[in-house]
Amino acid sequence: MSNTQIVSRPVGKRSSATGQLESTSTAAGEFVLTEVMQPGEETAAVCCRLAQKLQARQAVILSLFVYGDCREKLSVFTALQAELGVVDWPVTWVEGGSCDGAPLAGLQAFALSGGVVTRIRVGGNIVGSVYEDADARHCLLGGLGPVACGLPPTAQLQQLFANLETALELAGCQLADLVRTWFYNDAILTWYDDFNRVRTALYQDVRWRTGSLPASTGIGARNPAGAALQVAAWAVKPLDRASCAHEIGSPLQCPALAYGSSFSRAMELTSGGLRRLLVSGTASIQPGGQTAWIGDGRQQINLTMEVVAAILQSRNLGYGDVTRATCYYRHAQDRRHFAAWLSDHDLSVLPVIATHSVICRYDLLFEIELDACRVLA
Repeated sequence: MSNTQIVSRPVGKRSSATGQLESTSTAAGEFVLTEVMQPGEETAAVCCRLAQKLQARQAVILSLFVYGDCREKLSVFTALQAELGVVDWPVTWVEGGSCDGAPLAGLQAFALSGGVVTRIRVGGNIVGSVYEDADARHCLLGGLGPVACGLPPTAQLQQLFANLETALELAGCQLADLVRTWFYNDAILTWYDDFNRVRTALYQDVRWRTGSLPASTGIGARNPAGAALQVAAWAVKPLDRASCAHEIGSPLQCPALAYGSSFSRAMELTSGGLRRLLVSGTASIQPGGQTAWIGDGRQQINLTMEVVAAILQSRNLGYGDVTRATCYYRHAQDRRHFAAWLSDHDLSVLPVIATHSVICRYDLLFEIELDACRVLA
């Protein structure tokens, strides 16, 4: 296919003189970096901190999530290029906005030190990164959208899935290897039922390697391309026949399929000496699927965090094991309730980005997604 390309590069430290990657003997290691914009600082400062941490660990970005005003795209990309050279990794831009009026809420970077990273290009854009650990091939995709942004949203969704399958095929994977997805839908409340209907139909004949649907997030957010939606994803293909990922249920909630949403509450992924728990976007939903605490942001936050805690505890994990988190607030002022919850639980250093976003139900005021991880003994 003429518009696709695979590019492989060694992972290592960028030379300040040449801007190229130098080989390194650093042992392979996957991690996540979170940088939040501080009051009064410039966009470039956030990018500089991210670059310094990457360079300190001789690492490169696998996939970058940017949360902020779409009008900041040029300044962010300019700053990243000044610090790290050409932006040759997938970027998922989420116009969730900050909760304090800043142009940028923050950056989340999935990164790798050591090993070899293969970049996947579709339609002229780098949309994926592939690497292997001792147990599996991992493909992290981001910023994928439809071909024609003028089509109806459901038609754009179908085009997006075609591009998603193309990218996965280039990575030596398939739809059945997905363990995690992130869907960011513009004007989500106007077509979320249609989105779920089409997604369910597209998933219907997939024989999931894990036996379960991927974990997922579905949030209302614009993107710089003006598409109806974009997607980021994580696919995992074991190097032997044994699956290294499986579904984790929520002790306090029903399966999302019970109310027509095609995703798993969480997925556990074990490979490369790490046990990761990928928790889907979680909100204040009763065991029967109805919204709880309608109109009360504080109580919705408290219940949501109780639900997430139960998922973590079911896998002998806790909030101290969280490696990244994103909070989505319908009303920016409700961030104070989460700050109070963090203070009450002595979790002020939780790596979390706060965004002002639209959630998939009119009466949901808060949603959080997060990952937790432990090194295998």
